[in-house]
Amino acid sequence: MPDGTKEDPWVLTTAPGTSTYTMWRDVTADPPALVCQVGSTTLRYHVSAVEDLAAWLDQQGDWVPLGAADEQKPAAEGTVEAWGRSEANPVGGWYGLRKGYRGRFGMYLPPLLEELGLAELTHNPRNNQVRSTR
Repeated sequence: MPDGTKEDPWVLTTAPGTSTYTMWRDVTADPPALVCQVGSTTLRYHVSAVEDLAAWLDQQGDWVPLGAADEQKPAAEGTVEAWGRSEANPVGGWYGLRKGYRGRFGMYLPPLLEELGLAELTHNPRNNQVRSTR
């Protein structure tokens, strides 16, 4: 398994299997970040997103819709995307760190949790869901 550094990133595929992207931890960033490289686009999320999302999925106890949406679009209630923006989550709002690119939390974080063995995903063309494996 890759070690999640820029030199040895995780190579991931979105839940529907339509896009491949890389992620790695940048612990030197302020704040420390998960860097998500999708083609020429770079997104950044709080590095705590992995453990925080895994813990939240544990609490849900069942399948949760991903609900991926761009920052400018509303997130459907009860989805991973909505939780990643909620003032009730551990960071008190957006996990995304780069204004204009803070969305898509529900698209890019769940496949990383699956890679790390913390969650399982459905892999349908649309309307995918995630649940904890802990």
